[in-house]
Amino acid sequence: MCVCVCCRYVVDRRWFEQWKEFVETGDQNSSSFPGQIDNTELFEDLDSYHLKERLVENEDFVLVPAEAWHKLLAWYGMVDDQPPLERKVVDLPSTLKVEVYPVEIFLCLHSNMENVITAQFSRADNIREAMCQAFSVPPGSECRLWMKSSDSSCERLRNVHMSVLDACLSSGMTVIMETRNADGTWPSSRPQIMRNSVEDQDSYRGQAGVCGLTNLGNTCFMNSALQCLSNTPPLTEYFLRTSYLEELNFTNPLGMKGEIAEAYADVIKQMWSGRHYSVVPRVFKTKVGHFASQFLGYQQHDSQELLSFLLDGLHEDLNRVKNKEYIELRDANGRPDQEVAEEAWRNHRRRNDSVIVDTFHGLFKSTLVCPECHKVSVTFDPFCYLSVPLPVSKERVMEVFFVSLDPYAKPVQHRVVVPKAGKVSDLCTALSEMTNVPPTRMVVADVFNHRFYKIYNTEESLSCILDRDDIFVYELSVLEEQQEEQVLLALYLRERSHYRDYGSGSSSYGTTLFGHPLLLNVMRSSCSREALYNLFLQRLARYVRPPDPSEELEEEEEEEDEEEELDKTQTNGISDGIILFCSYKYFFTVCLIGSIILISFLFTGSAAQPYVAIDWDPDMKKRFYNENEAEKYVKHASMEVPQQQTTVQLQECIELFTTVETLEEENPWYCPVCKKHQLATKKLDLWSLPEVVIIHLKRFSYTKFTREKLDSIVDFPLRDLDFSGCLLRKTVSSEEPPSRYDLIAVSNHYGGLRDGHYTSYARNKDNGQWYYFDDSKVTFAREDQIMVSITHTSQTD
Repeated sequence: MCVCVCCRYVVDRRWFEQWKEFVETGDQNSSSFPGQIDNTELFEDLDSYHLKERLVENEDFVLVPAEAWHKLLAWYGMVDDQPPLERKVVDLPSTLKVEVYPVEIFLCLHSNMENVITAQFSRADNIREAMCQAFSVPPGSECRLWMKSSDSSCERLRNVHMSVLDACLSSGMTVIMETRNADGTWPSSRPQIMRNSVEDQDSYRGQAGVCGLTNLGNTCFMNSALQCLSNTPPLTEYFLRTSYLEELNFTNPLGMKGEIAEAYADVIKQMWSGRHYSVVPRVFKTKVGHFASQFLGYQQHDSQELLSFLLDGLHEDLNRVKNKEYIELRDANGRPDQEVAEEAWRNHRRRNDSVIVDTFHGLFKSTLVCPECHKVSVTFDPFCYLSVPLPVSKERVMEVFFVSLDPYAKPVQHRVVVPKAGKVSDLCTALSEMTNVPPTRMVVADVFNHRFYKIYNTEESLSCILDRDDIFVYELSVLEEQQEEQVLLALYLRERSHYRDYGSGSSSYGTTLFGHPLLLNVMRSSCSREALYNLFLQRLARYVRPPDPSEELEEEEEEEDEEEELDKTQTNGISDGIILFCSYKYFFTVCLIGSIILISFLFTGSAAQPYVAIDWDPDMKKRFYNENEAEKYVKHASMEVPQQQTTVQLQECIELFTTVETLEEENPWYCPVCKKHQLATKKLDLWSLPEVVIIHLKRFSYTKFTREKLDSIVDFPLRDLDFSGCLLRKTVSSEEPPSRYDLIAVSNHYGGLRDGHYTSYARNKDNGQWYYFDDSKVTFAREDQIMVSITHTSQTD
């Protein structure tokens, strides 16, 4: 049972980081002032305020406690009446989880199925109580609930008192309530909407195993893994023969009381009965979530993670060893490999004996060498699958916008190839070859929400720039008097607006950033009022129209106290601190178009970025600022060249898996001779292979700053995958495990890290035909459609 314990609020990460920077400087007029809380980047659209799918905590958003949220709201307010994103923290089995995405469910009564209402639920909510309240049904009424998925399948919820989580309800589903008649009968044997349900498919007699799996809400990763295991002949035959019933281990403390094995067996029996087009694996999903909290809810996961958990759970639930004895592991100490390997395998089987071990377990040889004393440690370890790396490219493709000094030139979007481990200077060098602008005259900046989120120095690593960042590269002017100090100015555009001060409760005037900021370099001695003003008008000439001399411009009369306050800050020079370098009244005299009502120049020392903010009166902005023109850009020819995917052989990945590597600092090896932890070299070799080999391609790469999916095409044979070249133990008789394998199943992932979809290909064990499984949809497949491998099985003649 899950219980809501408190709540958190979702806040855009970049706004939050801007706020932290502002708090550190403590300067309300600095460029780091965050302004009103703005979660715009988190929403799919600003009409429904639905969150974008698959947002990542600490990458897209942060979660703040309720007390902190109310403080931030009182101090800054929110942009455009955006709703606060309050989310509950739910106490789930073995974990606390913040519900960033509430479950959105459609509700209706069987007696009036035209009246459908939409409601958002916490996973801790009781669905029956919510429906009784929504439709004014007396709490004591006897009722039945039916769940309808998007694919028209419908099933009855046996326990109406279950929570949303326990019932595995997901967004987009419909829940139908029917109440018992006064005479004790039910309105219908089942709702009319059930006519195409799974329960009505009993007459269907199709090919056994050719059966889809209903997506319960981002569970395609689970469905893909299940289809691969379902089409693994020795394992499926084991469950179909009900051999597992005699081997269920209910006392294993490492197991799951046999519940995972029983739930999996139930799914397999349904899939291979030939009676169903599609099966709803709801009970199985619920069991997985109860024993592995990372799979609770409806977030997308990695199919390999699910497969690893499932194989381990099945093994422990079916382990024939009821009492595991303690076995002390021994190092090789110079003994022959054959002897050490046989000893390791015997020890493994004394504690682990199941159909999973029989089918999927093989043996590694691990060799560690101390870099100091050269001690060699050899051990043999069992494995259940091979996680092989893909060759990682040393280059990276980046998309950036180049802003020329030519004020009439639109920004140009370029695609450049840079070293993956390179610096910002490498980006400038690559862009220089396309633009003929020297890299020394370029500045690289991350633009977010109309301001500079960060301006990079040339020695910073490119790894801190994410692919989704909006990177602008600005061309700087050539200044003749190099002996003078130069100032890099950020130019922001702001529109003056009326807003309510939540702190004091009074009304005031504020500003809202708009448009693209600019970067300009000027000599300190040239920072006069007239010089800067002329420079700004020149740089904005493409989308700011000067007025015709005959046009009449009305100047607003400002309050005397405001003018006096600004006059106090008047100065002709630049020094440390916040400075207005000219008076408010003077700017109305100088401004040709009357639209720039204030230019403020900040110079707060080396820690802050000097900037100029041009505040526009809304009416003047409409007359003289061309918003459409300001947003235009052009694409360089490099953007038209399609990015080519690299192709690697599966054999290359396996060979890379067996190459020597040095242990990382976070995972050193304790050398028994040196008596300390060492960054030893490590080499893995394949000693023996199981009947079915699972190969996991490590497509997801993670570093301190970046996460990426490697989209290289992996070429592999569908038949006769030969491991003999990398097996240390050679086959000496027909009784030895084989070294050549045929493909039987594939789990595919389409898309990137944040989104995408899992499907699978599998060869039916009975008719040898390949099928394509896309959740509940199953179609015939050709061999040339199969792209990425996850599972192979030994060849049988």
